[in-house]
Order: sequence, then C-alpha cells, then structure tokens
Amino acid sequence: MALLRNPDVRPDGQSRDTTPPGVLQQTKSTTARTLTREELDKLSSDQILVSDFKQMKLEKEAQKNWDLFYKRNTTNFFKDRHWTTREFEELKACREFASQKLVLLEGGCGVGNCIFPLLEEDLNIFVYACDFSPRAVDFVKKNPLYCPERCSAFQCDLTKDDLRDNVPESSVDVITLIFVLSAIHPDKMRQALENVCRVLKPGGVVLFRDYGLYDHAMLRFKSGNKLGENFYVRQDGTRSYFFSKELLAELFEGAGFHSVANDYVLRETVNKKEGLCVPRVFLQSKFTKPGQSQSSSCH
Repeated sequence: MALLRNPDVRPDGQSRDTTPPGVLQQTKSTTARTLTREELDKLSSDQILVSDFKQMKLEKEAQKNWDLFYKRNTTNFFKDRHWTTREFEELKACREFASQKLVLLEGGCGVGNCIFPLLEEDLNIFVYACDFSPRAVDFVKKNPLYCPERCSAFQCDLTKDDLRDNVPESSVDVITLIFVLSAIHPDKMRQALENVCRVLKPGGVVLFRDYGLYDHAMLRFKSGNKLGENFYVRQDGTRSYFFSKELLAELFEGAGFHSVANDYVLRETVNKKEGLCVPRVFLQSKFTKPGQSQSSSCH
C-alpha cells in the first residue's frame, strides 16, 4: 500500500520530539502488534495505579489541563493535517455528484489543523468544529481562514454537552474523530459516541483514527503514570487511552453504529534525534449510522 504521511501526534507519552520521524514501513493489520519479551515484562511489572484522589483531580481538571496545553503551545504543536483527505477518501466518496455540499463535524478540532486544510481544498464543505478547550476554539476563530459562512466553531464537552445545541439533529454527513476519543475517560467514551450519533445523518460516516494498543507512546510511560488498563496520564495532566480494535468496535456498536472498517496501522518510524526505530500503532476505522444513505459510496 502507499505510504501515508506521519500524523502529527506525540511521539512518546510525555512530550513532543522536535525532530520529525521518517516512515520506514507501514502495514495494515487485523491483529495487534506482537510485543518483545522485554516489552511484555515492562507492561506486566507496571501494575501500580495513580491514586483515586489524583484520578478524580485529573478528571475534574481535564478541561483546565487541555486549556493550559494550548496556552503553552498556541498553534505550534501540531502541523496542518494535509494527510486527512488522502487517508480518508470517503470525504469525497460520500458525494452523489462532485459539486454536492458536504456537512462535516470534527470532534476535538484543536486549533484547526485539520479543518483549515479541508476548507482550502474543498469549497463545497461546511464544517462544524468543537473542542473541549475554550482556548483552542478561540484560536480557530482567530485564524484568518475562519469564515462563519463555511465553518462554525464552538466549545463542547462531548461527554455531557448536547451537540444539538449547536448542530441540527441528523444533519451531518461525515464526523471525524482523530486522536480525540483517547483523551476521554473510558467510562465516558460511550456518552461521547452517543452524542455524535445524534447529529449524524442516517447512513452517515464516522472516520476514526487514534492510538492503538502497544503503541510506542504506551510503552514509554514510566511507572506511576498508569490510570487503568491501557490508560495513562502525561506529565502535563492530559490523558491517553490505547485502543484494541475489539474494544473500539464494542464501544461504537454499543452507541448505535455499524462497523465498516477497523484495522491497526503498524508503522515503523525512525527517530533521528535518538537514533531509534520506533514502532507506532494506530487504529484507523470507519463506522456508519444505520439508515438510508444519500450515496451508496458512503458504505
């Protein structure tokens, strides 16, 4: 398969690597990455969980921690995600005719690194964009490319704020959840997915990409950062979950979706700064809301 550009995500569980890694090899897989004996020993020995008190504090301060993240990094942490349209051809395939206007919702839009390249590339698209962080939403609205006629950005906690306050029910063709669900507490993921399902049209598509089980970032966490099974906290207080494809399918199907594609993307990258070959694991998936689709190509 063709190589895909490296997504601009944290290269480890703690902080950004300023040297972008190069992709050596990439494959899709239906099974999780096989761990080495050393990796198995490390994961099995890391059984001490963060205290309940600190876990409650992290949940209570989740929005504040993401707001501080954007205060520190402003718009500089992630690069624009020009790879999105190449990886997710469904954004174009969901049209019955080339000039058809698509309505898209990006959950967890950050500072707009995904939506602005899309708006530039595709003139027949309207984007709803929401983020947990009010500061991130402010950055989106201050971007010179932000145009209220083509984009509506708003602050939203997907786990409790009803999206229908800002997005009409069953009005969205495509929803993107790109490195978003992993930041939500596992106990609240189902509510977030039920929330987005309400605004998606019957037959509409959710495009998902996030951290996969046994990703390098998961293995880099030191003892004392584990919150639960496959769930960790970074030094800045933001959290990350690492998904198995089985759990992800169960979450989406429990929230009313049908699974169309759900694969691990196994990628070997080279970290030039540290001279290491780094195994990255992501889940790239596609789910639909049951019902009549406007375009058969959306299936």
